This record gives sequence, structure tokens and C-alpha cells, in this order.
Amino acid sequence: MTDYVFTPPAPSVVPTTDGQLFPVRRIFLIGKNYADHVREMGDDPSDTPPVFFTKPADAVIVPTPDAPGVPYAQSTDDYHYEGELVLALKSGGTDIPADAAMTLVYGLALGCDMTRRDLQSEARKKGLPWDMAKGFDASAVMAPIVPGAELSGDTVLSTTVNGETRQSATLGTMIWSPAQIIAQLSALVELKPGDLIYTGTPEGVGALHPGDKVEIAAGDLPALRFAVE
Repeated sequence: MTDYVFTPPAPSVVPTTDGQLFPVRRIFLIGKNYADHVREMGDDPSDTPPVFFTKPADAVIVPTPDAPGVPYAQSTDDYHYEGELVLALKSGGTDIPADAAMTLVYGLALGCDMTRRDLQSEARKKGLPWDMAKGFDASAVMAPIVPGAELSGDTVLSTTVNGETRQSATLGTMIWSPAQIIAQLSALVELKPGDLIYTGTPEGVGALHPGDKVEIAAGDLPALRFAVE
């Protein structure tokens, strides 16, 4: 029997709507996947290849009605929301063709890619990695995963803050579809069961402050609701 130096941490999990727990292996995210968001970030969507980055698995936080709080991140004065559709994978592989990619998906959920925008902007200016702008504690907010869920391209993804709509776009306006995202990512890494993929955010990202209440919705998926503490 192996003796650990210290007790290994419990796995990060996301509840599913059928009462199970989805163990999180890795969290991948794609940036610049809605043309209007690319423009609001000062880039050209016609010349934007997929940009992938990661968050640690334990960045996941799942608010509940009894515990809706998400902590305002440390070391930032510009803490942003980015509402997104999330893919939860049940299987993996490499070089997956796009026409087979969705067979890897266990279910769908709504998420919020929390971002320290001031740190990201400074990193962009200097050509430095985004790690500390994206991969901090409690930066991957999620609602429960719906097994087998499917959404059409006409489905509207929306984000409201304190009841005011800040983001609204159909899923069909993604530059790279969920299937294409999986295919592109599997050409870079071997995807595995337990991987989560955040599929990008529409135009309208912005700052949050303590006390703000956020709701992200799309189709029949459980809405993601949380309050900034």
C-alpha cells in the first residue's frame, strides 16, 4: 500500500440532473468563438484561429439556492463574467473527426468563465500567458449537467446581471461549432472522460461587483444563478 505524503484532495465534481456526480478531469476553454465578442476585444474575427486555454479542475464551483455565492477574486479590480455553454465528455481520443465528435459528449450545462480582465489585458499587451487571468480559484462556475441534452443553433444563450440582459446570442453564431471545437482540441491533446469544454462567450462581457446577481440561461438547461460575494 502506498503511503501518501498528505491525504489526496477529493475529486472535483459537478452534479447531474439525474442525481449522479460527474468527476472533473480537466477544464478546457475556447476564446474568441463569437464574432461580435472578438470585435469587442479588439480583434478581427476573419483572422481568428481557435484559441484554447485551461483552468484547474478544482476551479469548478457549483452554486445552489442555499449557497449561491461566488467569491470576488483576489488581486483584481476588473472581475468579469463570460456566459458559456459547457460540454461534459464521457469518452475521448485523439484526432476525432467533427462528424463523430458529439458522440463523446455525456451532457450539457451552463457555465461562467470568470476572468480577471485587468490581469488579462496586461498579459495581452506584453505577450504573456493568461494563466493567472483565467485559472484562479472558483473561476469555473457551473450549473448541473443535463445528460444527453441537445440544443439547436437557434437556442439563445443569455446572461443577465441584476435583471438586465448583458449578453444574448444564438448558439449558431459560434465561429467554431461544439463538434468542431472537440475535433480541433483532440488534434492538440488526447481528450478523456471527465473533461469539460467551455465553448466561448458572446459579446457583452463586463465587470461584476460584490452583491451583483447573475443568471445565465439557454433553452431548457437549468439556469446558472449566482451572487458575487
